[in-house]
Amino acid sequence: MSTPANEFANYCAELLAPLGPVRIKRMFGGHGLYVDELFIAILSSERLYLKTDSINRASFEAAGCEPFRYEARGKLNTIAYYSPPDEALESAALMQPWARLALEAALRARAAAKPVLKKRVARSAAAKKAGGAKA
Repeated sequence: MSTPANEFANYCAELLAPLGPVRIKRMFGGHGLYVDELFIAILSSERLYLKTDSINRASFEAAGCEPFRYEARGKLNTIAYYSPPDEALESAALMQPWARLALEAALRARAAAKPVLKKRVARSAAAKKAGGAKA
């Protein structure tokens, strides 16, 4: 049975589909949207939020877009996801410029994370090797 939340998630996936294969994953009472395994959007309370960073956030703010906010332990938190302009929800063509900004932010985040991950793997391998030499 399809729920309104699932219908909205499917609709948002259709809007983002021109970027590549979209995967919807349930999370924290909402959904996460992935394009080519890059996390680019959050769906919460029937609202879409796209990934931003220091490079593209000004574009979203200039268009009057709202950041994703949630309350935890009595504190209001904001994370780097912004709603697209309302008119972008009307069609995939209108969504594309905003979706591309989100995809580019996700690609930058992945590129920035790779050097950190490589260092962790190298340290782990060195620690295992050193631990094995003691035995």
